[in-house]
Amino acid sequence: MDLTPDGQSLILRSPSMTAPTLTVVIMAYNEAASLGAVWDEIQTELERTGVTYEILLVDDGSTDGTAEICDALAKVHPIGRVIHHRPNQGLGGVYRTGFREARGTWLTFFPADGQFPATIIGQYLAHLDGTDMILGYLPERDGPLTGKLLSLAERRLFRALFGYFPKFQGILMFRRSLLDKHPLVSQGRGWTVLMEFILRATRGGAIHTSLPIQLRPRQSGHSKVNNLRSVASNLRQVLALWRRL
Repeated sequence: MDLTPDGQSLILRSPSMTAPTLTVVIMAYNEAASLGAVWDEIQTELERTGVTYEILLVDDGSTDGTAEICDALAKVHPIGRVIHHRPNQGLGGVYRTGFREARGTWLTFFPADGQFPATIIGQYLAHLDGTDMILGYLPERDGPLTGKLLSLAERRLFRALFGYFPKFQGILMFRRSLLDKHPLVSQGRGWTVLMEFILRATRGGAIHTSLPIQLRPRQSGHSKVNNLRSVASNLRQVLALWRRL
């Protein structure tokens, strides 16, 4: 294992360094119960599509055995790499690590809780021609009313502060080269760095489209992001971003 330049993440690299068509980042924080099944589902879908790929596992300081499962998967599968965050860096840290470490021409992120079916990958790959970014959205979202209201409030706030913002909830796929064109400034733990990227890319002329996707119940555990504490943290980051743009 090697230390990354920031000295906080450990990387287990696969033997092949050839750039693949697609990097899939699996975001894992205490998801030992579902991680193996999510890996299998994603790899099966990738093999079905026929694209060249790598799977990048980002363990965000897990304490439940997720880290050991990540290492085991990367050792067995040469297309796998794992990065361990020590300490936990939050969702924002996971996205920044994926942005920095992905080698694919295209990049996507999936949570390790199994809520988003891997068939989304094939759905997006079929729509890549003539576009730079595909954004998923949920046509009908089940779940607690509180979660729905928080999500709606966040989306409306973004539109109020920044004007046009494309329809997006959940999974995106984009050309990794967009990251070179649009340096990002958000440093918080929440998803603001991802929203900043989407905002800068679309303002910069990136061709994008939104597609409906499916959300399934979690395989285990509970949401770590859809709560008042996370929303308050994201709000502070969004306002900081608004002052910079």
